[in-house]
Amino acid sequence: MDATQSLQQFIDETELYNDIVLGGLLPGSIWRPLPRPLQSWLRNYIGGTLLYLVSGFLWCFYIYYLKRNAYVPKDSIPSYMAMKLQIIVAMKAMPWYCALPAVSEYMIESGWTKCFSTIAEIGWPMYIVYLAFYLVFCEFGIYWMHRELHDIKPLYKHLHATHHIYNKQNTLSPFAGLAFHPLDGILQALPHVICLFIIPTHFKTHISLLFCEAIWTTNIHDCIHGRVWPVMGAGYHTIHHTTYRHNYGHYTIWMDWFFGTLRDPQEDFRKVE
Repeated sequence: MDATQSLQQFIDETELYNDIVLGGLLPGSIWRPLPRPLQSWLRNYIGGTLLYLVSGFLWCFYIYYLKRNAYVPKDSIPSYMAMKLQIIVAMKAMPWYCALPAVSEYMIESGWTKCFSTIAEIGWPMYIVYLAFYLVFCEFGIYWMHRELHDIKPLYKHLHATHHIYNKQNTLSPFAGLAFHPLDGILQALPHVICLFIIPTHFKTHISLLFCEAIWTTNIHDCIHGRVWPVMGAGYHTIHHTTYRHNYGHYTIWMDWFFGTLRDPQEDFRKVE
């Protein structure tokens, strides 16, 4: 497959995503005349907002009401006001969050990245190797981006502190997952985009991982410790929100273990007992 055909495949794929999200919700006369980057941004904004609100409401309904007291003690359930404020912060930031994937799609369609459109272009063995490098790079990049947002005081004060006002179990909820200063959220997602210039990346896999990112951030703010090693679950992340100096990692605990910032919730439970 030559370069022109490969780039056209990227365009065809993003058009499919636009048709699914925008075509299913808006008249074509509203979004089809827009430039492609704006179409991507609008799709990401509408899709991201729906994903955030629907997944957050369903998860809150399940853990706080259907399973009331089963997962979260009554005195640790966040108030309606706390969740409302988290939603407001996230909704203010959402238009800015959605700019990053829109820009990355434009760069991919323009042929500026190392993205490939089909696994057949490189074969499954190399796809798995590149995916492993992609995930390790993202783990490393997000760990250090997050850690520096704590260690560099002006960054913490003006950016990351917006997220860390939720520092107790009864103030954390799934809606806190995207309640960041816009620039903070973009910086922590930036390693996903930097990867595209360094590591050959399957485009659909990249989009899927960004989709999973939204679900993941909801999950790790529900304060329910899943105990699935080596996953950096909510038990670890709740400690991060209360100590500020531990568990900076993303999907796994490995970077915190390697750099000496890991704190295991199981050890905290044993100390309490």
